[in-house]
Amino acid sequence: MTSEQTARAAAKADRRQSLLAAAAGLFADRGFTSVRLEDLGAACGVSGPAVYRHFPGKTAVLGELLLQVSQDLLDGAHRVAAAEDGAGEALAALVRFQTDFALSHRDVIAVQGREMRHLEPDVRAEVVRLQRDYIEVWAGQLRLLHPDEDHGTAVFRTQAALGLVNSTPHSVRRSPSEQRGRRALLEGMALSALLAGSEAR
Repeated sequence: MTSEQTARAAAKADRRQSLLAAAAGLFADRGFTSVRLEDLGAACGVSGPAVYRHFPGKTAVLGELLLQVSQDLLDGAHRVAAAEDGAGEALAALVRFQTDFALSHRDVIAVQGREMRHLEPDVRAEVVRLQRDYIEVWAGQLRLLHPDEDHGTAVFRTQAALGLVNSTPHSVRRSPSEQRGRRALLEGMALSALLAGSEAR
């Protein structure tokens, strides 16, 4: 591949990521069904038909957005957990990781919660699989910390903590000062949800 071809490929990849970022914002603000490809193109400074150079349609944009974020979260969770020495430290690090994501990717969180039904069935199944694998990383650390606890309870604890983290950022203003002030509180609440009642055993 020549340097010119490499530059073109990089520019195309950048444009694709720009379209995905714009789609997250538009889908979150207006809802998937209310956004046209022309809207998506306009948000990135291109025509609606130009979007077809990157995606075959709006549903494909949604699918790529949610597949990418689900894979990124799973990969990140594995890295975060592997970097810690114990299960307790890994769980605290996972909470920080998810909180960082939720506060910096509010639009994606909103789209993930509302628009899954619009995915193609095979794409939806893959997104669900990735999300389950992500939950399993957390549940696995909980089982290491409390081997006597059953798998279903560990999954339930994880879902409760993730639900708390993912829902709260919508009520936090976007100002950096408020985010800093609420981050520690949110992390502490999520960790408490993960470990609630375990101290008594």
